[in-house]
Amino acid sequence: MRKIGFIVAFYFLFSWLFAQKPQVMSFDLTTHFEKNNNYTPTYQEIIDFYNTISQKSGFVQVTAFGNTDSGFPLHEIVLSKHGFDPKQIKSANLPVLLINNGIHPGEPCGIDASMIFTRNILQAGMLDSVLDKMVIVIIPVYNIGGCLNRSGTSRANQLGPESYGFRGNAKNYDLNRDFIKADASNTRSFYTVFKKWDPDIFVDTHTSNGADYQYTMTLIATQSDKAGPVGGKFLEEDILPFLYTKMNEKKYEMIPYVYPYKKGIPDYGIRSFLDYPRYSSGYASLHHTWSFMPEAHMLKPYRDRVYSTLAFLETVADFISKNPQKIKLVRSLWKKESRDKLSFPLDYTLDETKTDSLSFHGYEAAYKPSLISGKDRLYYDRNKPFTKNIPYYSNYIPSLTVTKPKAYIIPQGYKEIIERLEENAVVVTRMENNTVLKVEKYRITDYKTSKTPYEGRFPHSDVKTEIFTTEQAFFAGDFIVETDQENVRYIIETLEPQAPDSYFAWNFFDAILAQKEYFSAYVFEDLAVEILAKNPELKQKLEDKKSKEPAFADDAYAQLEFVYKNSPYYEPNHKVYPIARLNP
Repeated sequence: MRKIGFIVAFYFLFSWLFAQKPQVMSFDLTTHFEKNNNYTPTYQEIIDFYNTISQKSGFVQVTAFGNTDSGFPLHEIVLSKHGFDPKQIKSANLPVLLINNGIHPGEPCGIDASMIFTRNILQAGMLDSVLDKMVIVIIPVYNIGGCLNRSGTSRANQLGPESYGFRGNAKNYDLNRDFIKADASNTRSFYTVFKKWDPDIFVDTHTSNGADYQYTMTLIATQSDKAGPVGGKFLEEDILPFLYTKMNEKKYEMIPYVYPYKKGIPDYGIRSFLDYPRYSSGYASLHHTWSFMPEAHMLKPYRDRVYSTLAFLETVADFISKNPQKIKLVRSLWKKESRDKLSFPLDYTLDETKTDSLSFHGYEAAYKPSLISGKDRLYYDRNKPFTKNIPYYSNYIPSLTVTKPKAYIIPQGYKEIIERLEENAVVVTRMENNTVLKVEKYRITDYKTSKTPYEGRFPHSDVKTEIFTTEQAFFAGDFIVETDQENVRYIIETLEPQAPDSYFAWNFFDAILAQKEYFSAYVFEDLAVEILAKNPELKQKLEDKKSKEPAFADDAYAQLEFVYKNSPYYEPNHKVYPIARLNP
């Protein structure tokens, strides 16, 4: 009896231990795409797939979180052999790969590829080789509103699938322009998952537009000049050579995204895409995350587009699993490099003096009369493929640089700015007492504003400023953002008004551009005479301007306005950027 009791106890103990460790399971979960290579699943079919796979394997966790403009939550799919607690995974120093799909649901290659990728990891002998060294997080559909808005006609330039989603989200935003302004609920929810996992590598899956060529897959990578010496070197010398070599071995030869240098065709060369932070890739690089945007070619069969995207995901996972410690080390050095820097580029221009040579497999571009207009129209002759070397312009040089202050001080009225900073893991503190500080301030001297709406805004560009030093009163509750922190690049590129994707550029401070008090000419006339009498230097400037500018000399109101704007009566904060720079 004692022996039988021992056997029974051992059996139950073994069964309990077996149950605690998720096991690789054998199950048939053929995707909708695999059953019909010209079909991409609906939103509900996608979520049902992941829910089913999570029920069959303990290595997969599906979580609904946040909100989107469609009213549906985002879903987070986590593939892990190390538990599902981000803090535990960070303490284990495991790299995290974040895959985002369906930001443009009319480009669904990644949606289908990620479903196959997930299943294959659990079934095809990839479990240990992939998940032993990393954790994978997948957003199955980011633009849910666009995914629900299905048709087969919104992508006129695309070959299949038979039905797909729409580019705009439920509020008609292009979400791949929203990563700084964050007008969409989707974006604020994305901040949550990005902050939570702090991914080392980010993949955002797409389908291309533009020229015709022989490749099925092209790639937008983090612009290496924006990744700094440490992050950029690792990208150029380690990551990209691996990705291009392995994709070629998988029979999906890949080339940098075909972004023509001139005349809209690749024959004259291509240039690397300057990914501003409004885009997912540029946003990721602000957080020291290497970003990759695979662009499957729109005119290749949908089957090939999906499988080339799948090959890319497998290749990225392969690189991470082979280099987990180096990825973590280099990224930590990249973060330290940024934290220690004293000056930061805000914008870049293409360096046209430096070119590489690419062997390019294209189709001959030619022109023939249009049957619609009778004018010459471009076409690519697929009966005339070619391989030739073309220039590749991959270097950018800083065109605008700013020195790092010790801190920024943000008046407490700008809570929408603080919310976005904190959602992006920026440490913000509050002043405890009223105080007067010597600070630097910007006056906006010039800018251009979009004449038509762009993604719900009228953004500013070519912003010019003058900087001045002043003593200013600040109040208990005002916000302090110190720059000696990890996300310093995000801080600087959003709070410096000259930056292309600053909060100023995205209209968060437009109220400062409107003058609040004016003058009545008949009243100010006499006061202007007194002002000029007491200020001979100003009077001389007025006379000089009149002599040089006939239109000004003929405009009585303009002359009064000149005096007014150079007098104590002109409001001192007109066009003064409200965020102050505090230096040691």
